[in-house]
Amino acid sequence: MSKKYLAFDVGGTTIKYGIVDENLQISDRGKVDTLHNKDGHILKSLIKVTKEMIQKYQLDGIGVSTAGIVGDDGSIMYAGPTISDYQGTPIKKELERTFKIPVSVVNDVSAALLGEKLAGSVKNASSIYCVALGTGIGGAFWADGHLFNGYHQTGNSIGYTLFDPITSTNYEQRSSTIALQKELEPLGIDPIEAFARAKKGSLREKKIIDAWALQVAEGLSSVLLLLDPEVLVIGGAVSKQGNYLKDLLNEKLNQILPPNLCKTVLKMASLGNDAQLYGGISNIFEK
Repeated sequence: MSKKYLAFDVGGTTIKYGIVDENLQISDRGKVDTLHNKDGHILKSLIKVTKEMIQKYQLDGIGVSTAGIVGDDGSIMYAGPTISDYQGTPIKKELERTFKIPVSVVNDVSAALLGEKLAGSVKNASSIYCVALGTGIGGAFWADGHLFNGYHQTGNSIGYTLFDPITSTNYEQRSSTIALQKELEPLGIDPIEAFARAKKGSLREKKIIDAWALQVAEGLSSVLLLLDPEVLVIGGAVSKQGNYLKDLLNEKLNQILPPNLCKTVLKMASLGNDAQLYGGISNIFEK
């Protein structure tokens, strides 16, 4: 009988889920609202959905990708304002206690990296840094067979770096896709439309995207100089811009890095939103 795993991706507004089989096919997808975690709704929803799935499948494990910093015990060590009253939620403990099957809980950016390594664009890489560009900016680092999260599990918090005292902004406040959206507001368009116009040669949109890409490259350059990963993979919805964004970031990196110093290969994530589902189950799948 094919092994089956239940994978969750907990975000600020929705919890996506699906059944992943041993051939990495995803089925029985669904999603539920987080309800801003009112009265512990997120953990209650994970338990409720798992009970429903156990009626249909013999599950070999549960994987949870989640926003927030995840401790070694699979609980939420730190959660920003996006999800209220989430800090301290004992996800792994409660799911294992309730269902008596293996459970893995990982931060969503780490899950994106693990998902791309399991089934996506960096399967064969041995040293990977993932930068997820979205509402904020998160990082994750894989080398020597495991994730590096730092002594206090707060490593790779790249979004908080590069604070500028003049503007009182940090890296993610200047370089996230939300920051790009704000620059585009006077034009009345979103980043998807801006990229589409820039690709067709519109100089107005290209100028805005170029300036944003330079801000993004400044943070990426720190990763390359400090950690020298084999591959740096860009995740988040903006990764759908593919080679156009990859070439643009490489161009900006070449402007700010010493010539011929950094050898890291830049890649775009290939799995979209499925990366977190794959990454959530990665640790138990590979065992």
